[in-house]
Amino acid sequence: MTARPPIPKNDKSLDDQQLKAQTWFAKLRDSICAEFEAIESEAGRDSHFEYLPWDRKNPDGSPGGGGVRGVIKGKVFEKAGVNISTVDGTFSDEFAKSIHGAAENPHFFATGISLVAHMTNPHVPAVHMNTRFLCTTKRWFGGGADLNPPIPYDEDTADFHTRLKQACDTHDPNYHAKYKKWADDYFYIPHRQVHRGVGGIFYDHLELESDDEFDRHFAFTQDVGLAFLDIFPKLVRRRMGLPWTEEEKEQQLIWRGRYAEFNLVYDRGTTFGLKTGGNVDAILMSLPPEAKWS
Repeated sequence: MTARPPIPKNDKSLDDQQLKAQTWFAKLRDSICAEFEAIESEAGRDSHFEYLPWDRKNPDGSPGGGGVRGVIKGKVFEKAGVNISTVDGTFSDEFAKSIHGAAENPHFFATGISLVAHMTNPHVPAVHMNTRFLCTTKRWFGGGADLNPPIPYDEDTADFHTRLKQACDTHDPNYHAKYKKWADDYFYIPHRQVHRGVGGIFYDHLELESDDEFDRHFAFTQDVGLAFLDIFPKLVRRRMGLPWTEEEKEQQLIWRGRYAEFNLVYDRGTTFGLKTGGNVDAILMSLPPEAKWS
């Protein structure tokens, strides 16, 4: 990338914690996008991310922040989106009841990064990752990453979980078992009675009671992002040169239908974005470019 991608526009002054979080998510976005573009170059394609900044308005017409949608469509990455956003406003009374700390006061601030990659080769796993910092009457970090292979490989699954466990163990030996189970429970499609993929970690409500806790939970959130940046490109490079059959491509497309069902019916991030007036194209970038139901 010859120029630094844009960062979200925000008309409000951010406090120190909010600014640190926003700056980190933008930096992580830049590193991930550079790595994905490097993979495309290795595959012989000069594919780059296209960035679309967007702004949002609150219901009263006041500025409500915005974000930047980043999408690459290439030889290896059939469609990958890496989005960042920084938004603020007021939840509706009904939606506020479902958000941590918002029932007492519906005002909110949120900044984060969200990523979904759908791969051309069915042997290469799709993936999801997001980390975020939210402020209501409470402040907390949340996020995680999970691997979604149409054709699972035990080696890839083990390496993905091992790397996330390393990130967790650096901060708390209990984190990985707790957050792995949370991912297994969350990334499940009840009406299909199947998991969305092979799991990962999912955490939420790492709440701040002091500045020390901000530093501690922020450091963990950064390490989750860095763990993803380390392991996922390795898995892509391991599988992207494998040949595939028409039957394997069909398996991928049917699996993508299950992925789309989860994101449209159960995913909290999709709901949050739509309920808070986010950019629809950025919210729905998680959907695969092609899918089948059979």
